[in-house]
Amino acid sequence: MLRVSLFLFCVFLSLGLEAAEVAESLVRIEATFQEPNYKAPWSPGEVSSGVGAGFIVQGDRILTNAHVVSNASFLTVNKEGDPKPYPAKVLYVAHDCDLALLSVDKAEFFNGTTALELGDIPAIESLVSVYGYPIGGKRLSVTRGIVSRIDFQTYSHSGMDSHLTIQIDAAINPGNSGGPVMQKGKVVGVAFQGYSGDVAQNVGYMIPTPVVKRFFRDVEDGKYDRYVDLALTFDNLFNPAARKALGLPNDDVGVQVGTVYGGGPSDGIIKSGDVLMGIDGLRIASDGTIKLDGESVPLTEVVERKFKGESASLDILREGSSLQVKVPLSAPWPFALQSKAYDEKPQFIVFGGLVFQPVDQNFMDAYKPGNLRLDYLFDFFVEDGIYRERPQLVVLSNILADAVNAYAKDFLFAVVDEINGQKIRRISDVASAFAKTSDYYVIQMLGIGRPLVLERKAVEEARSRILQRYGVTSEQYIKK
Repeated sequence: MLRVSLFLFCVFLSLGLEAAEVAESLVRIEATFQEPNYKAPWSPGEVSSGVGAGFIVQGDRILTNAHVVSNASFLTVNKEGDPKPYPAKVLYVAHDCDLALLSVDKAEFFNGTTALELGDIPAIESLVSVYGYPIGGKRLSVTRGIVSRIDFQTYSHSGMDSHLTIQIDAAINPGNSGGPVMQKGKVVGVAFQGYSGDVAQNVGYMIPTPVVKRFFRDVEDGKYDRYVDLALTFDNLFNPAARKALGLPNDDVGVQVGTVYGGGPSDGIIKSGDVLMGIDGLRIASDGTIKLDGESVPLTEVVERKFKGESASLDILREGSSLQVKVPLSAPWPFALQSKAYDEKPQFIVFGGLVFQPVDQNFMDAYKPGNLRLDYLFDFFVEDGIYRERPQLVVLSNILADAVNAYAKDFLFAVVDEINGQKIRRISDVASAFAKTSDYYVIQMLGIGRPLVLERKAVEEARSRILQRYGVTSEQYIKK
């Protein structure tokens, strides 16, 4: 009994010492946000505030989650035990992996602080400590949990990107986000998302250090380039009959390529039906995993650790012949359409009381249009190669009702195909079409036989009354 008590005393003593050290590097972040209003894109948006955590890393910088500082108009940071707020600014933000680096202009903020050191991936069933300010508290909070899973998960901030994630049995609450997850005095992860109590109890997730280290390396050149991707899909090869038909032995090696996205890095190099046998010298199992750093992880983890301009070496089997190919890596831009966007204004054009906008995930979340054609074009934008013909889906998103557009309701959420014969591929094409002088503007929608027609003279007469009636402060915004 005495030995057990002594052991527990030593454990709590060590945890107490760690907490004291982390407190010197922990940062409470307060952010004032201005969320874009996609239904009235000319308005500045609603103002709100939130609290998150961060911690000091090498170079007098603060590491936190991207979602803690996204759409922020003003940021302040406090050190643990110091009530004085210091203005901060975002140096780099990575929305695809939910990380951000902040700076504080006043060097005095870093007096008495220590940069935390990054560790490795913690072992399954090992104990970790989560630091932060849950539910907006102003004093340091520590929760402890056990590492229960190491896996790929979708990062909820972008809603599209999936990366290596570590699950722990400690709740991650608002205010914990961005805080360090510690083990043996080193950072083994960044707290970033969890489940509400009605979904799962005491389940939280942290961003592991391989993702953090990659983010640090990416910004070394002064800019963030985003993750690269092979831009293809693959299927497991468990079925013995399928393996035999492909000329594969029953050795649990290889996955079969499904779709190769046109315009992506693998286009013209990898073919649908190829069998991927290895990547960068690592054997690919028939479930799509590889052995890396002693763990079984998806083969995409090899690419996850690479950067724009680098390449991946793939061993493939094509029609019975073994080949080795190199895929130069870049970020496949079409996928961004289905990711949530931050820190940018919605693009739009108001003409004759008609509001035109390009579609993205933010737009779909705001409007929830329920238009079957638009839903298809959005959902299959990448898979069906729609982006090749239409880099943007431009729709009639709203109608500021007036006599000049009284008959336009049937065209709501329709995709703009042509204006006066000019093909519309981007929102900028809409602006250039309306900028050309014409007695009438004939707007042809995709899949709708009859056009929507505006008379130039009537549009000009209605312009000022529409702007005044609906409080429209700007008639267009197009990102350069």
